[in-house]
Amino acid sequence: MTAPAIHVQQLGKQYRLGTAAPLTRTLGEAAHALLRRWVHAAPSRHAPAAREPFWALRDLDLSIAPGEVVGLIGRNGAGKSTLLKILARVVYPTTGRALIRGRVGSLLEVGTGFHPELTGRENIFLNGALLGLRRAEIRARFDEIVAFAELERFLDTPVKRYSSGMYVRLAFAVAAHLEPEILIVDEVLAVGDAAFQRKCLGRMGEVAGHGRTVLFVSHNMTAVRNLCARAVWLDAGRLVRDGEPAAVIQAYLGRHADADARPEMDLRDWPIRRGTGEARLLRARLLDAGGRVCGRFTRLGPLTLELEFESRTRDELNLSAAITTTDDGLKVLQLAHQDSPGFVPGVVFGRRKVRVEVDRLPLQCGTYHWNLCLHTAALDPLDVVQDVLRFTVEDDLARSPRPFRSTREHGLCSLPAVWRYVHAEEPAYAVQ
Repeated sequence: MTAPAIHVQQLGKQYRLGTAAPLTRTLGEAAHALLRRWVHAAPSRHAPAAREPFWALRDLDLSIAPGEVVGLIGRNGAGKSTLLKILARVVYPTTGRALIRGRVGSLLEVGTGFHPELTGRENIFLNGALLGLRRAEIRARFDEIVAFAELERFLDTPVKRYSSGMYVRLAFAVAAHLEPEILIVDEVLAVGDAAFQRKCLGRMGEVAGHGRTVLFVSHNMTAVRNLCARAVWLDAGRLVRDGEPAAVIQAYLGRHADADARPEMDLRDWPIRRGTGEARLLRARLLDAGGRVCGRFTRLGPLTLELEFESRTRDELNLSAAITTTDDGLKVLQLAHQDSPGFVPGVVFGRRKVRVEVDRLPLQCGTYHWNLCLHTAALDPLDVVQDVLRFTVEDDLARSPRPFRSTREHGLCSLPAVWRYVHAEEPAYAVQ
């Protein structure tokens, strides 16, 4: 039997909440201590929290075979990133053990493993050396790494001058092209633009196709479905479910079914999101023709989506919303502000509310979700919220002349069309 590439046994990681009181040794530490005393002395309804233990992971057992592609899902704070940091040897566990068989390439945070004073070129060689590669091996892959990152002009610039997107480009190119046996990727890819994200997902698919192990953390359920053969759901540091991605994702989303089924939602703490956060979706709701909150709509009938968001970016906003199926996450409809004549979101500071009005909803009967997106004009994600506002589309059989109920067997969409004869002719034969 083949030994697992990753074997986690009774793994636990404990942190201490609250602020420690370090010995003051430098001017910076002295300033830090003074500021801390000043802040804690200020009157507040929220007293400083006592130092108490917090288990980010608890009694976790997990085994991943060589060549498996596993998606790690869960809410923010579920323990996903802590697990990856333990596997990448960034932090050590409090209890249990984690065995790794093979060389690990990891992308956990923007700039992880980079020295800010070194150039992009020098950091490529530094990362390769840390992975145990000889200089000749790194040189053999150097051109491919640079071409993938698309940073030729900035190769000899210190990486401290890189933007977060440039960091991610170079970091992922290094991690994915130095041929690690195990590739660990966190949600850090959300920093990159949409085109580069697709490129990264394609590269991870290539890595997996060559029999290497991939552990992928993402809030993008569609990416997990398409890329991974297995999904692991963590919650509060414990394993909840492990198995086929579609079933695990459905169970994960079902945990929040009550909130998910509401046609009116507070999105500020919604877990399935990505983006820089410079603009943020706050609330969303679905309205019927009379302006009432509604979760059931008629095929080819009206629907209104109302969004509230706040922004502090100086970039012009790009607003869009997509409808996906609840069972397999298939995107069936995309609405973009560019298709609305005369509407220009512009540069927004503060809060805004916008309504998207659909005169005739062209979906077949079934249940659907919304994915709501705030991007820059260059399509860099600011806030992308997924799998919200589940709603149902039904046929109005009392008014429709159709003798049957529409389903996805009849296609994904249903469009009204005018049927007519081009010209009328006398019949070629007489009907007896």
